[in-house]
Order: sequence, then structure tokens, then C-alpha cells
Amino acid sequence: MDLIDITPADAHRLIPLLQDLHALHVAHQPDRYPADPDAAALTRWLEEWLSDSSVTARAAVSPQGSVMGYMIYGIEQRPALPVRRAETRAMLHHIAVSESWRRMGVGSALIADLKRAVALQGIQVVATTYAPFNSASAALMARMGMEPVMTMAEWRG
Repeated sequence: MDLIDITPADAHRLIPLLQDLHALHVAHQPDRYPADPDAAALTRWLEEWLSDSSVTARAAVSPQGSVMGYMIYGIEQRPALPVRRAETRAMLHHIAVSESWRRMGVGSALIADLKRAVALQGIQVVATTYAPFNSASAALMARMGMEPVMTMAEWRG
């Protein structure tokens, strides 16, 4: 497995996994997520998002060049507040692994790569969010030493 950068021009390579990830969210929270977003719209959105210099996308690819999994993260500068210390952190926005490559260390390799990359920049905090129904993400984050620090609740009328 190789880990490669995904540029805005390569965003289309992530669409199948993004669609799978999104479908999981739609299945569990249909009032929150629109079903079946258009692939072209997803590609345009990813191209624009990945054009932001603070956002990085990395993919794990097989020896044949297929995308086994990907992650997207951003670097955030959080100023000090009277109730919070200042910090620079990496925010893991997306992580997805193709069903056929799950339980083979792809997600762990991606997060280890993220930790190494941000440590080289002097960043010592990696944060993420995941849905309460996503036990696979919860387990992956725990294996990688990430512990929940808050819970977000929501009301939709």
C-alpha cells in the first residue's frame, strides 16, 4: 500500500468512497443528509475544498493503483480565549476505507500518516468528529489513541 496526495484534479478518484460514506450517514440520519448527491456536484465540491491550502487529502492505494481509502484533514489555528488555550490542530474531516479493504490496517495507516505529517509541523493535536452510529470510526479512533472529549447534540424541528 502506498500513501499519496490527492490534488484537486484527482478529487474524482475519491467519489466512490465518498458516496459510500455518505450513504451510511443517510441510512442512519436521513433528516440530516440528502440522499444520492450528484457525482459531478460532489467532484466540483471536493475540487474546490481541496484547493484550500489548509486542506490536505491523502489516499491509500493498492499496488494496482486503486484507492483503498482516503482521508481529508485541515489545519486550524484556534486563538486563545478566556476559557480555552490557543492551539494549532489538525482536524480530520473525512476518513473512509473501501469495504473490500476494511480490517486490513488502511485506516490506521492513514491516521498514522496524518500524525507524522502534522508532528513535522510541530502540531501535537489531532481532532475529529464521528457519528454515534459509526462504531467502526469510534473503534479506529480509539485504536489510534484518540479519545472522545465532548458530545454534540442536536434538535431538528
